[in-house]
Amino acid sequence: MRGLLFAILIVILITALGLGFVWMGFINMRADAPPSKFESTFLGHAMDASVARSAPDVTNPVTLTEPNLAAGARVYRDNCASCHGDPSRPRSPFGAGFNPPAPQFMFDAADMPQNQNFYILQHGIRWTAMPAWKNLLTDQQMWQAVTFISHIHELPPAALQVFTVSSPN
Repeated sequence: MRGLLFAILIVILITALGLGFVWMGFINMRADAPPSKFESTFLGHAMDASVARSAPDVTNPVTLTEPNLAAGARVYRDNCASCHGDPSRPRSPFGAGFNPPAPQFMFDAADMPQNQNFYILQHGIRWTAMPAWKNLLTDQQMWQAVTFISHIHELPPAALQVFTVSSPN
């Protein structure tokens, strides 16, 4: 019994010290400093697990057609490319300045299921620069963007051409 109470006391002490360490500002919150291995691993896994748990199990209603891919390319070009890159600028210096850095989809295709990518587009990701788009884009536009990023490395000519036309913004 004494051992159990001692173990509980140690856990409480370690937790208090850890929280005090965080509360007193010893965690570096600078966006221009690379994340620690612990931060990348732990928080990356926490984000993946949260999205997997929270994203509704829905099927993408947008069919894989050239017009839908071109529409998704327009949504991506106008709203996403400045952070996530495009064929003319595959590595976005803007997105690389975030911490954690924004995924660069020209090099690293989105690997989550489409329902999870849609959820991320809708709600954003806290403590990153990923905004919630649900008040700015329609569900149709978000699904078209999801379809596009899911097939970004195998695009038909009409979708690729969208990137040669400058954005209206």
